[in-house]
Amino acid sequence: MTKKLRLGVLGCGRVSARYREVLGQELVHRVQVVVAADLDLPKASAFTQVVGGTPVDNIETLITHKPDLVCVMTESGNHAEHAMQLMRAGLNVLVEKPVALRIEDALAMEDAAREAGVMCAVVKQNRYNPAMRFLRRSIDEGRIGRLVTAGVRVHWCRTQDYYNDPWHGRWSMDGGVLAQQAIHHVDALQWLGGPIEAVCAAGDDILNTLEAEDTAVAIVKFASGALGTIEATTSARDDDFEASIHLVGEKAMAKVGGRALNQLEVWRPVAPQPGDETATQDHSQEVPNGYGFGHGPLLGDVLDRLQRNDRTPPIGVSDALGSLRLIHALYASMETGGWVRMADMPSSSRLGIKG
Repeated sequence: MTKKLRLGVLGCGRVSARYREVLGQELVHRVQVVVAADLDLPKASAFTQVVGGTPVDNIETLITHKPDLVCVMTESGNHAEHAMQLMRAGLNVLVEKPVALRIEDALAMEDAAREAGVMCAVVKQNRYNPAMRFLRRSIDEGRIGRLVTAGVRVHWCRTQDYYNDPWHGRWSMDGGVLAQQAIHHVDALQWLGGPIEAVCAAGDDILNTLEAEDTAVAIVKFASGALGTIEATTSARDDDFEASIHLVGEKAMAKVGGRALNQLEVWRPVAPQPGDETATQDHSQEVPNGYGFGHGPLLGDVLDRLQRNDRTPPIGVSDALGSLRLIHALYASMETGGWVRMADMPSSSRLGIKG
């Protein structure tokens, strides 16, 4: 029997509920949770009561437990600082999205991992969804052909109480719907549609009151010549309704939808092949919420590599930088009121700026 890896958790907020399920059920035979840390000690205690381990209220004490891997789930604006502190202590990390709020911080994380000889993996769980993997294979096999247009829609619900805590919706610690909720779908747009050349975006807080935006729209120009759209809001009422991506190509049309990019809703190839008639059923799954089921397979992939003494992440900082740079370009477009070219390396004047 393979030895269980010792795991630590830093931050026991909203997303930790999904990790309780993964660590307490899906991967309980592969990991031993040894420590969970949160500044609010009762939150850490509630987490360890489900999955085991010692609850602590600071990162320094967590480090003394020397876990093989730490899942970093603190506030977005603290991801870089916390991950680098852990890596400099010789610990491998898996960082929730976004990898960081500032591009320069993400690059520093990549340097810290290399210098310490540890893994810095990043959570992009939707890439593990069967529907998304089917589309990625179809693109690689040339079944989409030349892309004509692609777009994402995120219609989720966050009410005012979500933004009334000390960090959600703040430019210094979070950003708005693009940086927090839709970052997975922006990642999918690039992952499936290819590099983006330029963007033009607009955003505002429509139903919620926050520093950043709860609703954003954008037009994108792909390097391939294709055109695309982004539409995202947390003002959908009164539940998470849709998170989808569609592709229109010269050889096929496709749409992945559901709450969490979990349903292959449309697959219409010009030249059908065996299996296409059942593809929408074969590559879809039902999920209970916007997190989907990708965390388990992603974390399992990380564990596999660590057990082989391989510190190469399945999804690393370099992968996450694509969506982070695009988020900055979208915000820079909002700030300047016009088109922004990715080649100009745009950076938001607000996102991640503290003090």
